[in-house]
Amino acid sequence: MFDGWLLSLIIWVPIFGGAAVLAVGARSPQAVRALATAVAGLTFLLTLVLWIGFDPGAGMQFVEKRSWVPSFDIHYHLGVDGISMPLVVLTAFATLLVVVAAWRGIEYRLAQYMGAFLIMEGLMVGVFAALDAILFYVFWEAMLVPMFLLIGIWGGTNRIYATIKFFLYTFLGSVLMLIAFLYLRWQAESFGVLDFHGLGLPFEAQILIFLALLAAFAVKVPMWPVHTWLPDAHTEAPTGGSVILAAITLKMGAYGFLRFALPIAPEASQELAWLVIAMSLIAIVYIGLVAMVQEDMKRLIAYSSIAHMGFATLGFFVVFQAGLTSASGGDGGLLAMTGGYVQLISHGFISAALFLCVGVLYDRMHTRNISDYGGVVNRMPIFAAFFVVFAMANAGLPGTSGFVGEFMVILGSYQASFWYAAIAGLTLIVGAAYSLWLVKRVVFGPVANERVDQLRDLDGRELLLLGVLAVAVIGLGVYPAVLIEVAEPTLVALLEDVSAMLSLAAAR
Repeated sequence: MFDGWLLSLIIWVPIFGGAAVLAVGARSPQAVRALATAVAGLTFLLTLVLWIGFDPGAGMQFVEKRSWVPSFDIHYHLGVDGISMPLVVLTAFATLLVVVAAWRGIEYRLAQYMGAFLIMEGLMVGVFAALDAILFYVFWEAMLVPMFLLIGIWGGTNRIYATIKFFLYTFLGSVLMLIAFLYLRWQAESFGVLDFHGLGLPFEAQILIFLALLAAFAVKVPMWPVHTWLPDAHTEAPTGGSVILAAITLKMGAYGFLRFALPIAPEASQELAWLVIAMSLIAIVYIGLVAMVQEDMKRLIAYSSIAHMGFATLGFFVVFQAGLTSASGGDGGLLAMTGGYVQLISHGFISAALFLCVGVLYDRMHTRNISDYGGVVNRMPIFAAFFVVFAMANAGLPGTSGFVGEFMVILGSYQASFWYAAIAGLTLIVGAAYSLWLVKRVVFGPVANERVDQLRDLDGRELLLLGVLAVAVIGLGVYPAVLIEVAEPTLVALLEDVSAMLSLAAAR
């Protein structure tokens, strides 16, 4: 009964709700908090309806298609499959956490802060649900505006520099993506994303299309060497902005590879897989080493995010090595790609939790320097327990979600090349090193600042937020089938389609 409008509700309820929050303004902070929480909560409930009503084996579902700009054959076309649906739910979940977290700590322009997150939530859901290329591009670009404002208004001392850098990096890459969409429209005579799949473009055209899409998606992931905007953006962003950046925004680039690059340009994806694999492995190892020398907690977690996202892109492209392009011909391809996808969702939980933990400490101490802490466990034992759990999940501890995706990618990579698996496996050592170093310096060790002795432990709201995330991190680590069973049928279909197109190309 919801098929015809559920996705529209999930997109537009937070957008119009954000507008309502802006209308309330500064007249009643309590009303702003209550309304924003109600809107975010309702949106999350709608995504649960989406999850419950989703059939993993049925392909694209909850499809809506209405004419938008008839003269250019542009449609308001929405739908979700096993790749996009979990990301829609993750977006609503993360936004609800951010809104609840902002009940304290945000006093300056509270209505604008809450409204920006709600509007951005609807736009991000639109990115994952859009099945028209122009609609996708509009949502993709529009979500930059609220994030730009969040960093620029509520950010740190260097927020203007970080904001402009963030906007320029992401916007310039997206221009090339738009040019690719216009070419594909000319070839397919439609802006429908599914019409782009299987076009059978000439090899030279595929190379150019793939490079254009790589420019847009690699920046958003971000991949080495176009990653430098992310540490600055994270460092200057408010806590909520860092949570959404890490938990959702980075996933858009990885999602773009699955939705656009692989099915539209399979020959180019195979030909240039070595490039993406190399960029991913460099991110996994080199950026992990960079994380080890950071003195700012946010920067350490930001670099850690880049390293962990390298696992996702590695899993997506290692399928093109050693004949792993068939879901039935070798389980390595499916294993690696599924592991990469699990890594996306897992990283959303873990990174959100770590940035919220940093926010808890910053609200009390107003510093993110690791050297200013030490002995936190003596004053905040409950917080320390959560922090250790999330740090260990970030290091890939078995039993947590951080282990599942990385282990699947390493196993799949081993079937392509021992060296891929060996290099990727180094992150388990490097990740453990910087995670344990962070825990040792902040939670244990000697007290470096007398203000640590005045710290108070988690209040009820903070306990709820971190408790929910701990359940998610451990739950997905213990029972990953809840996600794999939803995503795997779509990933199998994607691999089979790509393999079939490569076979046809080889026969020509």
